[in-house]
Amino acid sequence: MRRLVPLLFTLLLGVPQEAHSGSFAFTISNSPKEGRLIVRAYDDPSSFGDFRNPIKEKHFSIDAVDQVFTLSDLDPGDYALLVFLDENLNGELDRNFIGIPREPIALSNDYQPRGPPSFNRARVTLARGQTLEQTLTPNRPLGDRGQIGVGLGIVMQSSPYVGSSGLSLQPIPAIVYIGDRLQVLGPVVNYNLYGAGPLRLAVRGEMRFRAYEEDDSTQLTGLGNRKTTVFGGLAMNSQLPAGFSLSLSYTHDLLGRIDAGTARASLSRGFQWGNVRLSPSVSVNWLDGDLANYEFGVPESAARADRPAYSLNDATNWAVGLNTMMELTPAWMATINLSYEILDDKIGESPIVDRRYLTRGFMAVTYTF
Repeated sequence: MRRLVPLLFTLLLGVPQEAHSGSFAFTISNSPKEGRLIVRAYDDPSSFGDFRNPIKEKHFSIDAVDQVFTLSDLDPGDYALLVFLDENLNGELDRNFIGIPREPIALSNDYQPRGPPSFNRARVTLARGQTLEQTLTPNRPLGDRGQIGVGLGIVMQSSPYVGSSGLSLQPIPAIVYIGDRLQVLGPVVNYNLYGAGPLRLAVRGEMRFRAYEEDDSTQLTGLGNRKTTVFGGLAMNSQLPAGFSLSLSYTHDLLGRIDAGTARASLSRGFQWGNVRLSPSVSVNWLDGDLANYEFGVPESAARADRPAYSLNDATNWAVGLNTMMELTPAWMATINLSYEILDDKIGESPIVDRRYLTRGFMAVTYTF
């Protein structure tokens, strides 16, 4: 018996690993005659959702248009695969400012989403010793002209001002354009200046909607209507370890209506749940003195007995948010963006403010073509 145990252990070690593992073999229907192709395998839906931290990666040299590529030594289980043509031979998947690939990609099952990819739709199941074969067609997600999305949305926002209604709802058209360098995301416009990897820099323009009209509340009467204006500046996106993303921005009034500036820092992470992608975030928003006074201050000239003059040097607000994107079909997308912002104590002490929080929301259904 003592001799039998070592013998069995030796026999088990002698079984080739290939007998237990599976392989994924594929051809490229529109393959170039030469170049480099990279394949990545994922077993985690959240990692696949933003193409980070694959469990296996392999680089291939393309030598023929009918070449068969094989990713082997995969344990039995469920996977989603990303294949891309490394056009600039840097070994990385190049992206635009908001993270969409700029190089031709293909996903297992030849699944071609118009938004964040769903692990379920790209899922392939490998059995012990199985070789799964597919034909894939790499394409640029943004095409030659970029992606255009149209749909209907609803904007929701609460008001912190004394005597104003608690919540406003406004339907709006949802119009989105996502290009290689230019992205128009409703009231926010980005243009890539630098970077296609973990660190990306862009010029940003954004609408800042008026904070209030003086007839919203008797406490605001005599302060004048606040104006909608356009802010512009710089924004940066950075991919951090463990799937976190850091966004920084500073923008300043471009039209001279407020002559003020604001800065924002946000930390977020994406999680995939079926066809739904959830991205919780925490952010800090800084308003300079001019902007804080414009939206929450009371000038000496407008002071009253029940509304004394009030001035702020600046203000810093904290917020938590949740962005939800649901792929209804590869072309139809539902988006829900909610945030809860805690106002600076200096804002809360203003005589025109009686709530120290803001709730904001945006919901839309869009079709991308």
